[in-house]
Amino acid sequence: MITLRIRTLLFLGLAALTTALAAPAHAEKRVALVIGNNDYRNVPRLQKAVNDARTMTDALKQLGFKVLFAENQTRAAFSETMLAFDKIVEPGDTAFFFFAGHGFEINGQNYLLPTDIAAVTQGQEELIRDGAFAAERVISRLQERGARTSILVFDACRNNPFEATGTRALGGSGGLAPISPPEGVFVIFSAGAKQTALDRLNDNDPNPNSVFTRSFVRELAQPGLNLVQIAKRTQSDVRQMTSAASRMQTPAYYDQIVGDLVLKPAKDGERAIAVEPQVVALTIAPPPPIINDSGNAPIASFMRHNGGWSIAFSIADPALAISWRLGESGEFKETGFTDALDPRTRRRMPNPSIELPNDAPAATIQVRYVDPTGQMQGPFPIKFDPEAALIASHRKLLDMTSNSWLAFGGYSGPLVYYSQILSYRCAIREMRVGIDTTVPNQVVKIPPCNPKDPSAIPENAASYMKIPATTRSVSVELTYQDGSLSEIKNFRR
Repeated sequence: MITLRIRTLLFLGLAALTTALAAPAHAEKRVALVIGNNDYRNVPRLQKAVNDARTMTDALKQLGFKVLFAENQTRAAFSETMLAFDKIVEPGDTAFFFFAGHGFEINGQNYLLPTDIAAVTQGQEELIRDGAFAAERVISRLQERGARTSILVFDACRNNPFEATGTRALGGSGGLAPISPPEGVFVIFSAGAKQTALDRLNDNDPNPNSVFTRSFVRELAQPGLNLVQIAKRTQSDVRQMTSAASRMQTPAYYDQIVGDLVLKPAKDGERAIAVEPQVVALTIAPPPPIINDSGNAPIASFMRHNGGWSIAFSIADPALAISWRLGESGEFKETGFTDALDPRTRRRMPNPSIELPNDAPAATIQVRYVDPTGQMQGPFPIKFDPEAALIASHRKLLDMTSNSWLAFGGYSGPLVYYSQILSYRCAIREMRVGIDTTVPNQVVKIPPCNPKDPSAIPENAASYMKIPATTRSVSVELTYQDGSLSEIKNFRR
């Protein structure tokens, strides 16, 4: 049963919305449902999800949304809250859904976990499907209600909530899977696919909100930005903050909205759709002028492979062309174009990446781009440090493949293989394992990093170790080059 407090909130929210939104049939309005779950009963509690939801509620009200707010929702309460939201959404509306809490992915489907979700173990995945709320179902319900535009924000990419619930914990990273929304829908996750999101930067972080929400709310309040620009700026903010904390978190977004949706138009040159009093409508506005400063500078991600370096540029604003050069002098090279159309410019999308040889020295990459008005922006300097980039790219790959760090096998006797870890060893200072213990207490010798061929495992290097025939589980923990520790991963035979 839903709590008395939540019933009261829902009743008052519905009454206020019914009165405030008494507009002509099909009038466009902005409505939102915001949910924050801290008080999980059977899986680890969270500290900041409810605060995130309250902060988001205040931000959305400032943008003209009428907000239905709920916290610490059980499965039954979640269903009733969604039903109340269904009744509010009407054809032509702009609908906003925000969820902060635990999320989990099963076979490519994302689930939002209520506070009474069971502490499931291996083989009990159906209990999650039955006891949780499918994220894709939220989208389909808004579509069924005729929402013109749907914006969904999931700060639910935290660590696997089932990892420590029993000796046969359900496998998974806790990160969410990529999503393919229908037209008219914009989705943003607090972390990339399969990544986990930080509640706080460190134990002394005083901010009451998660790393993602504190940044997203700040960008949401900036005038003149469309959703893609908000997402890009949030990506950059979160990536910089988490990198400083020796973690990697890059929010992912999925955009299927045609045109630019600006939630807070700039005062100068605003072109708003006329609406009834107290009703804020969808505003279609041209991109704000691009200012040539560090705030619009591209960010780069570096990935090392057998053929050399792949460097991908992320640019917050639409670009008609991208060019680059190494160093302070010389001609700029065009990156070329992909076979896809950019829906924001309706022109071929410029290739956002370049390749460098594996022996490329440290240098400054100068990047520039042509904005939608035809003006050249930049050049912007991007530092390329091969050693630091190799360590960062290997750590990112380790984070993405953490569920495959160890594998069991052997014919003449049981073995545990760790070749996955050796392939990305340039990011690792030390590796420890624990046999039938959740405390890794044995150091495993790993070969040094070879910058010329970093992913190759030397022929004379052991990529496995013998384990007793009675072994039931092996734990592993990595110490990264900067001294930080990975989470302890447990693998069962």
